[in-house]
Amino acid sequence: MRQLTNDNSGQDSDPIFAPNGEAIVFTREKANDTREFWSIDPLGKKLNKLDAAPDWYSAAKSSPAFTMSEEEESPSPASTPSEQESSLPAATLETTGQAQHQNATALDAVANAEDRPPQTIKAPDGSGEIFWRKGKDEEAPEESLNWVMWFRDLKSGQEKEIGSLPAFPSFEPLQVHRGKDGQFLFDGSARFVFFSTHLDSQSGSTVMAFDFNKRKLIRLSPNWATPIPLPGQAAFLTLTENRYVQIPGTTKTAICSYLERWGADIKEDCLEKRWAASIQEEFFEDESWRGLEPPICAGEPEVRYARKDSAAICYGASMYRPGKDPAVVTIPSGAD
Repeated sequence: MRQLTNDNSGQDSDPIFAPNGEAIVFTREKANDTREFWSIDPLGKKLNKLDAAPDWYSAAKSSPAFTMSEEEESPSPASTPSEQESSLPAATLETTGQAQHQNATALDAVANAEDRPPQTIKAPDGSGEIFWRKGKDEEAPEESLNWVMWFRDLKSGQEKEIGSLPAFPSFEPLQVHRGKDGQFLFDGSARFVFFSTHLDSQSGSTVMAFDFNKRKLIRLSPNWATPIPLPGQAAFLTLTENRYVQIPGTTKTAICSYLERWGADIKEDCLEKRWAASIQEEFFEDESWRGLEPPICAGEPEVRYARKDSAAICYGASMYRPGKDPAVVTIPSGAD
């Protein structure tokens, strides 16, 4: 981590790499709605105030590889809802609409549990499919959505029980791409589909990755994590949000957000499940709790782009990838 700017006259935001990677342009918002544009090199040198934003900086906001920026123009009143949605990148749509989507899906599943099970989801390469079977009906609301995920190998016909998405799940995969296979991240050896689930009002929501290679669910964050593909690479980013993170030197906590990078082979930490098992041992006289469902382990990212032991907030980011298309991947700050 390298700090590039240190100016108290305004708020620096929306850093974006130049197409050649040699400079970073950012916006400085000052009092009285004054907006300035500055450039600096990746080593934190050559700070320079610009007369106007470069054309490529403004054009970045309309590229489908980038997420939504609050500087973009709002859709015109004459636009239809479908026209507005099609102009928004997938990650932004999912972030802004996650709560409504999950609740509607959960209520749907309760009302039609026997008649209309969740859809079958086939891998784009035809290697297998995810489907659900109805589990046991329980009295508690969070237990009534007891659909159990299974995986079927389409070549051998073998089926494997994966487990239940916790709490109030979304059986519809998150959208991470535009186009035909927008629900999947199949790039090189990376083979994922992502699901959201609403835990409760205190913990909010979390996101699970189903790994077609390991054929298991992996939790990407205790709370929300928006998957962001890295085109042409067997990897992806998440814009991760965690609640109740300790603020160093105080007894207070904060909601934090930062970027994380994940490779095709996600490492896992199953400490959370081992703790859950120790709790179960206290409530079961025998070991009948063992094997109730396959465990869902917490994934460990390759890199967390935040200062160590800090309560970080991500206001935007830009990544330069020489030789890749696109060379620059940018996540500007947005209203949500």
